Amino acid sequence: MKKPLLTVNDIVQITGITARTLHYYDRIHLFKPTHLTEKGYRLYDRSSLEKLQTILFLKELDFSLKEIADILKLTKQEQKQILKKQGQTLLSKKQRLENIMAALEEYVSGNDISHLEIFNSTSALPLREQYANEARFIYGETEAYQVYNETLEACSPEEKEERFSAMEEIFKQMAACIHQDPSSDEVQQLIEEWKTILMQFMPCDAELLACIANTYKFDTRFASYFNQYSTEDLADFLYRAIMYHVNRLSDAETDK
Repeated sequence: MKKPLLTVNDIVQITGITARTLHYYDRIHLFKPTHLTEKGYRLYDRSSLEKLQTILFLKELDFSLKEIADILKLTKQEQKQILKKQGQTLLSKKQRLENIMAALEEYVSGNDISHLEIFNSTSALPLREQYANEARFIYGETEAYQVYNETLEACSPEEKEERFSAMEEIFKQMAACIHQDPSSDEVQQLIEEWKTILMQFMPCDAELLACIANTYKFDTRFASYFNQYSTEDLADFLYRAIMYHVNRLSDAETDK
């Protein structure tokens, strides 16, 4: 014979939730028992079990208990509209989590954080944009930065990517020369090529080049970025190679 009413223990065994959770749902008027015995024991009819399963389903869909209480007051059609919208929200979260997991695997594998596409939510900007904003705060009042910014804005996305890729290629070639003296012809030729790319964006005098060299060496994020190209300290090697070039420029100016 079927039991007409279910006890708290029956509900616990059927759904897997705890008695404490049932008591809490009762206290906040989310899911109340159908009957109370003379001794105060909670009893539930079978139709109320469907309501509880709906509550648990909505909770799995990331709704708060307050939102669930409001949803339960709506018609079935209204509920479906809300669930469709929530489905899109969950899909976006799923895609974001997949991106985060992919970035995590890349980072654990040794890729530098500056290469990871992780800051693409409304809470944070992509790293390249963060660095650009930081540069704007630090150098924004200088003529060189203003020229750089105007030139960069005039470039198409393809042109920007081409120049950034060319710069990366130089860093890779510098890594291959890391056991040479920074003053060697091959290394200094690469510095000239690097400077040529920079000059497509802004005028590069000795003072600005020295500033960039110091940033490469002493800003840990830049150092980490460069050192992904080599098992040795490429950031320091770049610093020494650029400073050799800067000193030559200064000496040339003095001789004039």
